[in-house]
Amino acid sequence: MLNSVETLVQTAVAARERARAPFSHFKVGAAVEDEDGHIYTGCNIENATYGLTMCAERVAVFKAILDGANRLTRIAVVTAAKELTPPCGACRQILWEFCGDAELILASVDGLRETVTVKQLFPRPFDATFL
Repeated sequence: MLNSVETLVQTAVAARERARAPFSHFKVGAAVEDEDGHIYTGCNIENATYGLTMCAERVAVFKAILDGANRLTRIAVVTAAKELTPPCGACRQILWEFCGDAELILASVDGLRETVTVKQLFPRPFDATFL
């Protein structure tokens, strides 16, 4: 972890500004940091058929993988909601598989913050050990 929490959160805030949320109007930004301190961003991108919508967390993780990131160590997720918003179930699964029990910073544009681990949100994950 080479960047400050604030840097990671502010990077996610900036990513949130690029979100495409014409239906829900619920913009989300994410920033994932790898073990070398590189940061990869994502935002939610909605589709009229909601099932094809992509969440910010998954965009950030997939972008990190595409760009050659190895071990992902932290992720920040930012919304404008009055309550901190944890990742959905699909994102929790992706975070577990590609980030492991990484540090997860939930944040709001108003400055609320909470740090948890992926395992705290996803205590009994399914992974390759079951295959």
